[in-house]
Amino acid sequence: MGNSRAYPVFQSTDAAMAYTQAEHLRTLMAECEAKAELYAELRTVEDVRQMVAVLPEADFDYFDYLDMRTGPAGEDLWFDLDVATAGAASLEAHLPLDASADVPTGTVEERFVAVLGQGIADICWRGLWPERLEADQYASAKYDGVQIVFHGERAQLNGWTEHHTVFVHGCHNHGALTRAQELAALIGSKVLGEPQLGW
Repeated sequence: MGNSRAYPVFQSTDAAMAYTQAEHLRTLMAECEAKAELYAELRTVEDVRQMVAVLPEADFDYFDYLDMRTGPAGEDLWFDLDVATAGAASLEAHLPLDASADVPTGTVEERFVAVLGQGIADICWRGLWPERLEADQYASAKYDGVQIVFHGERAQLNGWTEHHTVFVHGCHNHGALTRAQELAALIGSKVLGEPQLGW
């Protein structure tokens, strides 16, 4: 029950480098789900245009759905603009926006990274880490995976930073830290801090 533990294992101001390290970790999973979860905060019209080109089927919505936007009469506003055909002025009035999509793993992630703007974004690959029972390292379909947070250092996407952070997710057993340390070493890094609340 509960959330995974997310261990930060790599940071860089170079998004492509951080993506390369996260992708390498993804290939080390014993099993990886067939879908990757993508999310991006879009701050400019250009961000929206570029994301539509990469993820035409993404869900686009108001940024921060927890803080609902309201109209002049106090009514809840729902985002129903067709971002693919909307003019720049129409899009500008609705910024910032969120874009989210589940895509087949290994299809558009690199292109997604290439068009990211300055907003917070992430890619999540869920799966199973190899089990090593003698080291108390158990596989967990609920908890295991790799996440890269762009312009952030929190797995829960709290707070903007210049750098990008790669996380190894796992369960709450004693072997989880050892696994994170071993995986970090494979990319020439180390665990960079305390475990965080994951997915």
